[in-house]
Amino acid sequence: MFYFILGLIAFLGVAMCLFQMRNHPKGLFILFFAEMWERFSYYGMRALLVLYLTKHFLFTDGQAYGIYGAYTTLVYVTPVIGGVLADRYLGQRKAVLFGAVLLVLGHLGMAVEGEPVKVAAERSDAVMNIFYLSLAFIIAGVGFLKANISAIVGELYEKTDERRDGAFTIFYVGINLGAFGGALIAGGLGETYGWKYGFGLAGVGMLFGLIAFIWGKPLLNGAGEPPNPVALSAKKFGSLSTEWLIYLATLVGIGAIWFLIQDQGAVKWVLYAAFAIVYGWIILTSVMNLPPHPRNRIFAALILITVQVLFWALFEQAGSSLSLFTDRSVDRNIMGQEIKTSVFQSLNAMYIVLLGPLFAALWVWLGKRGMDPSAPAKFGLGVVQLGLGFLVLVWGATAAGSGMTPVIFIFLIYLLHTTGELCLSPVGLSAMTRLSVPKMVGLIMGAWFLASGAGNFAASKIAQLTSADGGGAEQVIQVYSTVGKLAVGVGIALIVLSPLIKKMMHLDTLEADTKAYNENNSG
Repeated sequence: MFYFILGLIAFLGVAMCLFQMRNHPKGLFILFFAEMWERFSYYGMRALLVLYLTKHFLFTDGQAYGIYGAYTTLVYVTPVIGGVLADRYLGQRKAVLFGAVLLVLGHLGMAVEGEPVKVAAERSDAVMNIFYLSLAFIIAGVGFLKANISAIVGELYEKTDERRDGAFTIFYVGINLGAFGGALIAGGLGETYGWKYGFGLAGVGMLFGLIAFIWGKPLLNGAGEPPNPVALSAKKFGSLSTEWLIYLATLVGIGAIWFLIQDQGAVKWVLYAAFAIVYGWIILTSVMNLPPHPRNRIFAALILITVQVLFWALFEQAGSSLSLFTDRSVDRNIMGQEIKTSVFQSLNAMYIVLLGPLFAALWVWLGKRGMDPSAPAKFGLGVVQLGLGFLVLVWGATAAGSGMTPVIFIFLIYLLHTTGELCLSPVGLSAMTRLSVPKMVGLIMGAWFLASGAGNFAASKIAQLTSADGGGAEQVIQVYSTVGKLAVGVGIALIVLSPLIKKMMHLDTLEADTKAYNENNSG
């Protein structure tokens, strides 16, 4: 009955999205389904990864959090490179296509699991190398796909189109339909019948996404095409074109990622360097080349990008410390059936499927009446709800005393985190494409995902704090209480400062400035 209800919710979510897409470009339909299958593969693997590391390979909690953190950090660092390569050479469409191919290979490689180990010393070097290489393919694939498919969504709409926030929210529901199915189906399959089946199904899901994107190319109406096709096909070093040099260089880069994924310390320095280079380049380019209003918009975008570091540092406990807390300290019996731990990671996506279309309609409804909160205010509301989610779980676990935490509080923390996410993430995607000038949109989207990477790295450190001194439920609750209060305070401060940030966005001159920029840079 529980799984039937979840399936019905997914069906209703798809129906609501299809209904709302009737007033949007047909290209949104293709991007919706392509990204849905990509997220199916990613979140199916994410739901299993920490459980797989601790139960199959017998890594300690801290070691598993470290690998998980290195992986999720690099997943969000590589979109910076993918965004720049798309802006300058490949175009977003070719970048998404190449990324999808890499993702199919990576997810299918994860299906090579080897025999379960009885002691850590029994881990097979060959199996572990395949495991790390598969993660490297996935990281590189996400780098080419994630930022660029969002940029294509932005190209389907004028910057002043009132449908933009609604379109990105619908697109975000597609993301989470995939996440919902991945955690529920691939996650449940992997825990119940064998890890390789869950990981293998994730690879098949990504293959569906690749097919959908290739089939729907005509509906994109030229969005995301290479900026200079002649330069892209120009021969370098003999018979190799610029395009093929990028593909071959990516394979070399995958080897470097294979090394980094095994060294969290190295990942930290890569993250620091990427942040310094990207932020420095964006600021320098904006100061040197942009007039005051577009420059201030870029600075406002950087403020919003930075805020999300904190958001994802706390939100991404779902795949690490919250997953193991749910596995060990929560009564998971529902309707007389013990629910698999990985399935609970589908709750966030389930709520987005249900609530995303409602939020999309709400922003449009408020916008038509001049009551739509600014993007900075929505960010503040999102961070406040994130903190409240942790505090609700702390209250429930404390009330349970030495007993198991009632499962209702897991439903509640995911609910509050989801409503917070809907106020921040799709709105942020829309704001990045709106505030950026055309020649920097891939770089800005890359910076957006780089900040998500920083949040994921910080998330691994917070998760490791929950396992310090032997860990246990009490340690988890103590850490969650601290971060929950911090998030509420930061969110309130951001709401107070939101009018100042909104002023930096110069929305009243956005249309005129965009027209002037396009005229000055045409040809």
